[in-house]
Amino acid sequence: MLWSIDSDEEIKNIPYRNDYDRWRSGISDEEYYAIIHELSSKIHGTEIQTSSWIPGDDWTDTVYDPIYSKACAQDPVASAKFFGLLLWEVMLNDDAYWSFGRYEKDGIRIEGLTYFKVNPNR
Repeated sequence: MLWSIDSDEEIKNIPYRNDYDRWRSGISDEEYYAIIHELSSKIHGTEIQTSSWIPGDDWTDTVYDPIYSKACAQDPVASAKFFGLLLWEVMLNDDAYWSFGRYEKDGIRIEGLTYFKVNPNR
């Protein structure tokens, strides 16, 4: 589940839905579920994840390759955005509450979102 610290409420939607749907239609269900499974495995048991650090620099022969080679027609910017939306979806559907933000490391802005587990007061 995703939790907005700013609004103090649960987030239930995927942003940029038109882009997401267009890119999602470019990969098969098998490829999609393989990516979702891989991302779910990556976050399982962790407390903090940074989106741009998960997939690595070269997606060749990885589960993420169809994002670049098929869904986003080898556009690295679109591929990064679609990857980020897929991770957002995984976080949205996880049993734990995750929040997120944009941060720096060593004074340099981190490209992707950093997610961290939270325990919202309910």
